[in-house]
Amino acid sequence: MTELKKTPLNAVHRALGAKMVDFGGWDMPVQYPTGIIAEHNNVRQKVGLFDVSHMGEIRVRGKKAMAFLDWLTPNAVQKLGIGQIHYTGLLTESGAFVDDLLLHKIGDEDFLLVVNASNIQKDFDWIKKHIEKWDAKIIDESDSTAQVALQGPNSLEVLQPLVDIDLSQIKYYWFAFGKFKELPVMIARTGYTGEDGFEVYCPPDKAEWAWNLIIESGKPHGLIPTGLGCRNTLRLEAKMALYGHEINDEITALEADMAWIVKLQKGDFLGREALQKQKDAGVGRILVGFKMQEKRDIARDGMPVLSDGAQVGFVTSGAPSATLGFNLGLAIVPSRLKDVGTPIAIEIRGKSCPAEVVPTPFYKRAK
Repeated sequence: MTELKKTPLNAVHRALGAKMVDFGGWDMPVQYPTGIIAEHNNVRQKVGLFDVSHMGEIRVRGKKAMAFLDWLTPNAVQKLGIGQIHYTGLLTESGAFVDDLLLHKIGDEDFLLVVNASNIQKDFDWIKKHIEKWDAKIIDESDSTAQVALQGPNSLEVLQPLVDIDLSQIKYYWFAFGKFKELPVMIARTGYTGEDGFEVYCPPDKAEWAWNLIIESGKPHGLIPTGLGCRNTLRLEAKMALYGHEINDEITALEADMAWIVKLQKGDFLGREALQKQKDAGVGRILVGFKMQEKRDIARDGMPVLSDGAQVGFVTSGAPSATLGFNLGLAIVPSRLKDVGTPIAIEIRGKSCPAEVVPTPFYKRAK
């Protein structure tokens, strides 16, 4: 049996009484004694602190780094400003996902890709396989990078006293370099919760020190440590995809309802031909959001979606919504069922349970 990998904050989580689980080969906190619902609500109303040091960081540098990444990914890399971030994917030739990622433009010849923990080696190998013809190189910086995510409406107030840059000047999906106390760090205004917040990148040997300072600074603002359980329910309410659920190597970017990251007009990129053909022919199935009609019915990942008594799709993610007070989910269904208000059913333990297609994201924070 392979031993689980540990983040630099593993001992901190255990000291805090966290319930630890195997998450993509990592020993991670799913919740603390406060519980998932309390942690979820605290992020929506106040602020929470997540350990996301398991995420992968891959650097791409060189004269052709921008041209290479513009060909490798579907979003428009050449339109990014220095200090800007966008969401994109590594796609296969068929337009499906190797992974999704955040791409940071540090300079015209310097980019940082933040990828999913369980896909680090796969992504690195994928990029390496395709970079050979380009004047660029890749470096896996995952083991030399720790990352914590401060999420919620009070995030800025918690972090500002600890850093030497004006956080209010960092726009959403932009980043800056500065000092956390005297430690050089990178701070990105990003997150996976649908709330305002910041992700702080630092050396692994400084992660526990930084975590403790943030916790102390956050006490007057209601900060609590938060685990992967509420990270999942928060991202689901905000309709943020989870690899292996809404996206995988069999679901294309168009089927995942991500036409917004597919810039067909920018020129050639890996997977473009397949996606253009799919768009021209009409996308046969697509990701939609749904709401269960009965309070007792909770849809879960993998459950069949029914229409007129027959299975037509499947649930990718489902859970009760602590914020909205109803049970919701995401599902891949035939495009004919995508319109808001369309009745569908979810098969739960052999029973057909009524649901309805609803607008997404389910939750959107007030600006």
